Amino acid sequence: MTTTDPSHRTGRVRGEDREWLSTAVDLAWRCPPSPSAFNVGAVIVDEDDRELARGWSRDTDASVHAEESALLRLGPGHPRLAGATIYSSLEPCSVRRSRPASCTQLIIASGIRRVVFAWREPSLLVEDCQGIELLEAAGLEVLEFPEFTEQVKAANAHLFE
Repeated sequence: MTTTDPSHRTGRVRGEDREWLSTAVDLAWRCPPSPSAFNVGAVIVDEDDRELARGWSRDTDASVHAEESALLRLGPGHPRLAGATIYSSLEPCSVRRSRPASCTQLIIASGIRRVVFAWREPSLLVEDCQGIELLEAAGLEVLEFPEFTEQVKAANAHLFE
């Protein structure tokens, strides 16, 4: 259920959530546009509210997703991931054509326990993304801030023209 008050998701809003999510949304503008992919930005922040890594779609290769890029910068098993939050401009993907693991699977495997995002993935490129449902089923705290939707849509105007 989408709500304008993200505290009605599976967790509570923290003081810097909107600021970090705004950073993720801004990173989406750095993506080279693709006719077959969303422009997405992601930031990973530790439990002390310090940035650990950031990434955006197609920043290191033509198939990398934002969440994947940020996670790759830290490497597997990074000790500060267990208390970290990942902020993403778009709901993490649950199905992937270009890689064996979806961003949802990568986030769950990383040990991150909290996900904050701006916009649910529309059924434009992949039917019925289940990122939120899979993250919640794995016990992660998930918050949605739909107030950022129009900004994320603007960064993805190339898909809607």
